[in-house]
Amino acid sequence: MKVTIDNLTKKFGDVVGVENLTLHIDDGEFVAFLGPSGCGKTTTLLTLAGIYKPSDGRILFGERLVNLVQPKDRNIGMVFQSYALYPHMTVFQNISYPLKLKKVAKNEQHERVQQVADVMGIGELLDRRPGQLSGGQQQRVALGRALVKEPDLLLFDEPLSNLDARLRLTMRGEIKHLQKDLGITSIYVTHDQVEAMTMADRIAVMNAGQLQAFDSPDELYNRPKTQFVAGFVGNPPMNFIDVEVSAANGQYLAEAEALRLTLGKERGESPATCDGAVVMGVRPEDIQIAEAGDVAGEIFVVEPLGREDLIDVRVGRHSFLVLANTEKQHRAGERVKLKFDTQQLQFFDLKTSRSLLWRQ
Repeated sequence: MKVTIDNLTKKFGDVVGVENLTLHIDDGEFVAFLGPSGCGKTTTLLTLAGIYKPSDGRILFGERLVNLVQPKDRNIGMVFQSYALYPHMTVFQNISYPLKLKKVAKNEQHERVQQVADVMGIGELLDRRPGQLSGGQQQRVALGRALVKEPDLLLFDEPLSNLDARLRLTMRGEIKHLQKDLGITSIYVTHDQVEAMTMADRIAVMNAGQLQAFDSPDELYNRPKTQFVAGFVGNPPMNFIDVEVSAANGQYLAEAEALRLTLGKERGESPATCDGAVVMGVRPEDIQIAEAGDVAGEIFVVEPLGREDLIDVRVGRHSFLVLANTEKQHRAGERVKLKFDTQQLQFFDLKTSRSLLWRQ
């Protein structure tokens, strides 16, 4: 089912939760709403579910306008962060509850519940109660309850937040695989950019109630349209520094305190069209500690990540996060040189924070 969000605005008194949001979600697509707390992603989800009524704008499921349609009549399945299971009911009763409300025949209830439970890997747990299950099993029950309705739209509200890191990794893969197999249009709310990047076909990045970007994970990571998107998508986060870009003798230079980089034509021309003052962004993996570096600095702290180290290098009053090989065994206080991959640099307008390389 296609979902259209057309100039959606939701206000709570004088507080704007979402403002003029427009999105077109394709049939069978997996879309993530990504952003910090309070950005409007859950408000949008609950408005799609019918729990909130829009203050302005339209929501269409296919060609059907659903602004005033009750939640029970929207044929959606929803999975919550807290699982929202009934503690006094068995797993079977929890999963079958939506079918009971629809007055589905008991023999069909048993058949559909068993089928969904087997798909979710909890077929042998139907007689247990939620208190007898692990967190991962409870999450599967919640997902099974959403799926047993055979919904046109699946809505996920940070469903993995309460799980440990290893189980989150497993469940990410299971949910993605299941969604692709069933072909159900799905919208997934999260503040975890790793979840969004690994699971979604496209990601809607939101901030302060407004849409910042709506694109594929690859586009958001490699060609961010705004400084906010560049800083929020990617872990460790992108480094930012104010620089002056100038053209001289056929070359383009980006300069700041203790920093002077020669840019290629592709990167240099767009920033040079401004007044010279821009924000330069560079990801930690695009900086190397090398003897023939572009700038000298001092290591402030080393954070071991296992396969590599995250190193904070201070260059004058500026700080750069760098990913380095653990074999080098760098130490705090060590003087090093940094080599920048100038083909991967990003540039943003100092006033608007919009990209100077990737225009919207």
